[in-house]
Amino acid sequence: MAVNFPSHDTQVPLLFAPETYQYTKGHLNESEVEADPLIQFNKWFKQAQNSLPKDSDMIPESTNFSTARLPSGRVSSRIVLLKELDVYGFIVYSNWDSSKKAADFESNKYASLTFFWPHIQRQVRVEGLMETVTRETTQRYFDSRPRGSKIGAWASPQSSVISSRDDLDKVNTKYEEKFKTLKDNEIPCPEYWGGVRIVPLEVEFWQGGVNRLHDRITYRREKIDDPEWEIVRLAP
Repeated sequence: MAVNFPSHDTQVPLLFAPETYQYTKGHLNESEVEADPLIQFNKWFKQAQNSLPKDSDMIPESTNFSTARLPSGRVSSRIVLLKELDVYGFIVYSNWDSSKKAADFESNKYASLTFFWPHIQRQVRVEGLMETVTRETTQRYFDSRPRGSKIGAWASPQSSVISSRDDLDKVNTKYEEKFKTLKDNEIPCPEYWGGVRIVPLEVEFWQGGVNRLHDRITYRREKIDDPEWEIVRLAP
């Protein structure tokens, strides 16, 4: 049944159907995937890493991280970097005090991740529930960050309105001064900064296909503590 939504009148577009290319680099069959989607993701991720051209500036761990706030349902997305994959899910790190994603987390634990690797014409979509990681896990990652990034975590009231770049630089300088006598590994991690794990309920592996007849193999389960995954093929 056709559904008509209210909309503006048809316009002369500013951008219309940019020329693109056919996906020709492979197929994905049910017999080729692992029983566990996290193992399958790790396999694809390493292939994405290892097949990058030497002069590429692409970052395979970059992912579109989407959250939504209730009761409005308003969705926000941003590109972040996947920093860890463990047996439970996908871990990203951020400010969980003033950021939009922090407010979304408080009202709605559902989130999604989308990875796109155009050089191998593959995409992975993750839908799941967010949970905070242990402080030990956060500290382990924070210790690996460059000194400037550690100080930046203290200096930036992420997503808050600031009056100017100069004001941000002044705050950063203040923290550089505060921590100047500390070695890199002695700079503490802010309490409001840390990791969130997206524990998957659904993971879709997408391989681009000729004529847009893509291969889509999806893993599904009802609960995050369910050890069994249903593996199905979706129409493109």
